[in-house]
Amino acid sequence: MIRAKKSLGQNFLINQNIIDKIINVIDIKYKNILEIGPGTGNLTEKILKKKPNNFLVVEKDYNLVKLLKEKFNEKIEIINDDILKVEENSLSNEILTVYGNLPYNISTEILIKWILNMKDEKIWFDYLVLMFQKEVADRIISEFNTKNYGRLTILANWRLKIKKICDIHPSCFNPRPKVESTLLLFEPKINFFKFENPKNLEKITRVFFMHRRKMIKKPFLNLFNNDVNLASKMELDLNLRPQNLDFNTYLNLTKEYEALRS
Repeated sequence: MIRAKKSLGQNFLINQNIIDKIINVIDIKYKNILEIGPGTGNLTEKILKKKPNNFLVVEKDYNLVKLLKEKFNEKIEIINDDILKVEENSLSNEILTVYGNLPYNISTEILIKWILNMKDEKIWFDYLVLMFQKEVADRIISEFNTKNYGRLTILANWRLKIKKICDIHPSCFNPRPKVESTLLLFEPKINFFKFENPKNLEKITRVFFMHRRKMIKKPFLNLFNNDVNLASKMELDLNLRPQNLDFNTYLNLTKEYEALRS
């Protein structure tokens, strides 16, 4: 019997109604599928019934890899590795549709890695159908001037269109987590604000939100060499707090930061 490993953040989805809801978010017939952390294969089994073209899974737990091989044989290709160590842009020559009940302990890290590594010319996925801890999902889809608005909101909405599908009760999993989950659908934006290096946006938001309850004056002056004239030019009130700055302000701040460093 396979037991979930707490160290890997494993919670296996067992509710068939929710599984059906997940696979019907988009039409996947003849698509090339990537599933992250398939676990015991409950979702995998239903995806296969939708007749995808190719099916790739990434599973870190070797015991689960053995189970998946026995269960699905040659129907899926299995990569036994940590998704954070996998170069996602090299997974396939085809565009992938991605499913994932992401481990709660690394879900934010996975999403940020994927966003920062997105190519301008060819994006490796068409849709991400991902499950997060509800608290994390709320941060991803939050509005500015709210308590959940932050670095993750800005990074995710910079490159992705995001739609909330549903909340999922802990009873839908085994073992039962202590928190609710949320299913989100992501699609790459065609038009987006371009930077010399996306990691500069990550840096700007990280520095500003490091002390989210404090005024932005100190992080602003540290990043921009005490240039108060820039704040005036941008009509930026340095007495505001990080969550009071809207999405476009952070994009413009990043552009100014890159101009300063060029």
